[in-house]
Amino acid sequence: MATTDLGELNRQNAYGPRLERSVTLHFQGDWGMANFHRVCSWLAQQFCDRSGPRSQVAIWNLRDGGLEAITKVFEGQIHLSIATPAQLMSTALTGQGIFERCGPMPSLRALGVLPQNDRMVLAISPEHNVNSFAELRQKRPPLKIAMSTNDGTNFIGYVASELLKAHGINDEEFKSWGGEYVTATRPEQAMALVMEGKADALLQEAIMTPWWESVIEMKKFIPLPVEKEALERFQQNNPGAARLDAGPLPVGFWASLKEPLPCLDFSDFIVLVRDDLAEDVAHLLTWCLVETRAGLEGQYHHLRPEKSPLTYPLEPKKMAQSSIPLHTGAQRYYREAGLI
Repeated sequence: MATTDLGELNRQNAYGPRLERSVTLHFQGDWGMANFHRVCSWLAQQFCDRSGPRSQVAIWNLRDGGLEAITKVFEGQIHLSIATPAQLMSTALTGQGIFERCGPMPSLRALGVLPQNDRMVLAISPEHNVNSFAELRQKRPPLKIAMSTNDGTNFIGYVASELLKAHGINDEEFKSWGGEYVTATRPEQAMALVMEGKADALLQEAIMTPWWESVIEMKKFIPLPVEKEALERFQQNNPGAARLDAGPLPVGFWASLKEPLPCLDFSDFIVLVRDDLAEDVAHLLTWCLVETRAGLEGQYHHLRPEKSPLTYPLEPKKMAQSSIPLHTGAQRYYREAGLI
């Protein structure tokens, strides 16, 4: 297992750009105890270490399923937010998909991406003996699917619903089988519904978590491979919202997984700001994202990289590859560093 190099962290504090003036920033994290808050806390400390003596950062928690992390940046209430999956956020620029009711948000910019490896998976209790979406459509079992709420704010619930539709299973069709959605806002809440026996199927992301391990290995749920045509249909219905080349989950990702599992991509945390954020502030924040990344990576070293919510070691060139145009301050840093 890798360990945090404290000497390297100390050296990072001794060089790099600085702001002489003091700055107050507002970051949007997650619901309070997940990865976005951790990222925000790390970035806040690194930024304040290198800015004026009265600099401060507030980290706000989400009240909905994630949409407000985008709209609050666009509306100027928040300076910086984090969102996932990164590719889906590109549809905010044009106001498509889940962002249709918000309208286009063309002033959104990115500071970079924190790469991570995630997928959206549907897994079903073995009692139904369903091993594919084709069998699911044929047998039409009266499933209770645990998933995140598709309430117009929840990216997880939205993608889950669109994935079912892409496989020819809309809400009306599913309910005609006697099917039912058992919903919650957060992933671990949806997974708890399965572990408590309140649902016999799970449609969710965060595949690297111990919760998913329990559902697959303890409950023996069967994960269904997504159909290639459905992936293409998903992208047609949600232009630019997902990569189709993310690759399947490899054999052994779960001990019972004996064949590669094609899935819908749900990867990468994207760090968002607005185009009018001061250029030197954006530059320093981006410098901190990349140059002090060891401080964030070290918080995940107790997990194997393939089972970590953050894929470490972070690769700077990948951090510069964003589905949202980069802020000019971020562009300057990546050019200076030879990354773009």
